[in-house]
Amino acid sequence: MPLQLPFSFSGSSANKPMDSHARQSKMMEYDQPLVWVTLLLMLLGMVMVYSASISLPDSPKFSNYKNSYFLTRQATFIAISLMAGLFVFRIRIATWQRAAPYLFIGTLVLLVLVLVPGIGVAVNGGRRWLSLKVFNVQPSELMKVVAVLYAADYTVRKQEYMHKLTKGFMPMAGAVGLVGLLLLLEPDLGAFGVIVCIAMGILFLGGINAIWFGGIGAVLVSVFVAIVALSPFRRERFFAYLNPWQEDNALNKAYQLTHSLIAFGRGELFGVGLGGSVEKLHYLPEAHTDFLLAVIGEELGLAGVLVVIAMFYWLVKRAFDIGRQAIAIDQTFAGLTAKGIGIWVGVQTFINMGVNLGLLPTKGLTLPLMSYGGSGVLFNCVGLAILLRIDYENRVLMRGGRL
Repeated sequence: MPLQLPFSFSGSSANKPMDSHARQSKMMEYDQPLVWVTLLLMLLGMVMVYSASISLPDSPKFSNYKNSYFLTRQATFIAISLMAGLFVFRIRIATWQRAAPYLFIGTLVLLVLVLVPGIGVAVNGGRRWLSLKVFNVQPSELMKVVAVLYAADYTVRKQEYMHKLTKGFMPMAGAVGLVGLLLLLEPDLGAFGVIVCIAMGILFLGGINAIWFGGIGAVLVSVFVAIVALSPFRRERFFAYLNPWQEDNALNKAYQLTHSLIAFGRGELFGVGLGGSVEKLHYLPEAHTDFLLAVIGEELGLAGVLVVIAMFYWLVKRAFDIGRQAIAIDQTFAGLTAKGIGIWVGVQTFINMGVNLGLLPTKGLTLPLMSYGGSGVLFNCVGLAILLRIDYENRVLMRGGRL
């Protein structure tokens, strides 16, 4: 059986180098399914954000807003994010590797500025934003991208020390600890948890000693338990999570969780129909951000939730496939970065869905690509554009090309 190539020559054109080059250039240069899945998640998110927020102007807090306010802003965020993604896609991975330490230091400075009165913007008791007049930027979202790049670069630079505690793990632990301290001062325990998972995941994939990894994991669990135990607010929220239907809890700390579960219960298999949610009518707080999945569950049912889960699963799996491919052709930094992006998206998605479904204690963490918010969508797109660039460079190298 003759070998079938992804491009073909016909007639006398087989002897024309320029024509064959033109035909080769028509080959798929980037991962189109990855782009389409990303776009579908963002567009579905935009529709659900509109559905979840359309009634918010009926409340005094949002009385000056139009019904389409959040839809318009989310569409703007998506447009800006796509343009940023196109720009990021043109940057070589080697450039990101060289810039990783400087990006890490710069983002640390931004996390410090967030805490400075008069510079950082406080919303709902948390100081997590910097104002750019047009919209606010959340440095902790930027740090998730930078943590992937920095951890991947660190692992490559310190590869010979990965089996040593003092030279391999401790410097990275110090850097992540500093980030964690700044995030806990905001406070943003959710972002800290995601960044810890990113750093630990990349170190594990980079070859850190398994015994040390297990011990470090146990220490981190103890640290998070201590943070919860020493914070009255977090402690009350945790015990409310354990018994959300108890009357005092259902009307207080577990209010969001109980109404999220009610939304999923109302949705059953195929939902009550797009726009038909009752819980979004001022019963479920933050329905357009942290609890968007609950609105999806109520309006689109189990079927809609499973479709969303399947798309995120495919996205994470594709990131790991791209990373494995990069490592196979000796692009270690690119491979670890791709897998780090997969860890980031996977962990944040799991935490958000777990909170919405009552599998995890309530924590303010958005659903990647879908929840309302400019910083989240922007840096999600930046991360996925880097992933697309890694895949593009893999394709070029495997065809014998040069970067």
